[in-house]
Amino acid sequence: MHRFLVSAAHKSSGKTTLSIGLAAALRARGLAVQPFKKGPDYIDPLWLSRAAGRGCRNLDFFLSPHDEIRAQFAHGHDADVCLVEGNKGLYDGLALDGGNSNAALARLLDLPVILVIDARGMTRGIAPLILGYQAFERDIRIAGVILNRLGGRRHESKLRAVIEHYTDVPVLGAVQEDAQLALVERHLGLMPANEAAQAETLIAGIAERVARQVDLDRLLAITATDIALPAPPAPAPCAEPPLRLAIAQDAAFGFYYTDDLEALVQGGAELVPFDTLKDARLPDCDALFIGGGFPESFLDELAANAPMRASIRAAVAGGLPTYAECGGLMYLTRSIAWGDKTRPMVGVIDGEIVMHPKPVGRGYVILQPTADHPWAQRPASTEFSAGIHAHEFHYSELRGLPADTRFAYKVERGHGIDGRNDGIVRHNMLASYTHLRATAGCDWPRRFIQFARACRASAASREPQPCSP
Repeated sequence: MHRFLVSAAHKSSGKTTLSIGLAAALRARGLAVQPFKKGPDYIDPLWLSRAAGRGCRNLDFFLSPHDEIRAQFAHGHDADVCLVEGNKGLYDGLALDGGNSNAALARLLDLPVILVIDARGMTRGIAPLILGYQAFERDIRIAGVILNRLGGRRHESKLRAVIEHYTDVPVLGAVQEDAQLALVERHLGLMPANEAAQAETLIAGIAERVARQVDLDRLLAITATDIALPAPPAPAPCAEPPLRLAIAQDAAFGFYYTDDLEALVQGGAELVPFDTLKDARLPDCDALFIGGGFPESFLDELAANAPMRASIRAAVAGGLPTYAECGGLMYLTRSIAWGDKTRPMVGVIDGEIVMHPKPVGRGYVILQPTADHPWAQRPASTEFSAGIHAHEFHYSELRGLPADTRFAYKVERGHGIDGRNDGIVRHNMLASYTHLRATAGCDWPRRFIQFARACRASAASREPQPCSP
């Protein structure tokens, strides 16, 4: 087995592109590659999942205690390669002591670090950079460097000579500046792989260039380990009858965590995908889940599909148990305005979305559920956390809500809808800006499925009772 963490000296060094290329190039060799991503992120994992052919898993110190992170990492037990992509720089993080940094993750999981260095404009100065990163935390093993965005073969030879002379760190690769290595970007960062029509072609091109310019054999040699990962325990089978959960999976909505979807299935849900852009109506279902995405990029298409909007509006108004996050919340409002364009949306939420050029809510959040939460997950009182730990990332604002709007959460950290509240509750719907994650203290998939089962049972018995798990 081979395990390593890909990090960088600073963000925007090209480590995501190189991680995608490494995953795809190693997969092309016939190796089973399990990708991981540090921190809360949907876009990089979508690309890594495509490249590796296996669902990427997120590892997050804010959302999970150490034991849970180790258990999540154990999902790579049957892979030949476990590739972890870091976020930002190797030593960057929220904590002054570096307790939630990429280096801390490497230490926790005993991973060698492959350091990506954006070498534009650098020559001899690359040596003190590498030496400083080695010396800063001496128990972190920088197993090799990949030089990125080089200015040509002469530039490469100078850097190799400097690194060989002053350090003991091997150069595993030297990747030249190449426009073909750039992933498509737009207003909120990389375009998600579920939107990019040419995703497979892009990944194949990146993999070919990375395989040509990175010594994959040497990479595998220095990251090999004889220590096997323990297989995670098999989940107990669900004894309840299956529940059909319609889930929006298309170009507009594609932000879902692999382990959340698994938890929904383990809880007894049959996931029934549908397309908000092309399908005329919801599939036959017992509950509805609309995750995050970029509906603002598909305003015309979403607005044009009036039958789907009407189908969702009628279903939610009729009591269909519904959960929506961020982009899903935006879609359920009356309208979305971006620049000089305003388009109608589903209309279940009595408010309008307005896009802004800068983030309105960005980062980690801590929530406390209110009495109005329809399937309240009471926060666990543990040493790890108090309150529901989650995250948000939105450039939009929700305006015009009625004064009597009911909210599922009080926001202790973060912004949510108005800086104080998040999670709009109407009928059997909960829609929030917050992205939940099925981790310690937040078993939301099980609670939502229990709620949906209770609603189905109530409807079947025709008893006028509240839907509660």
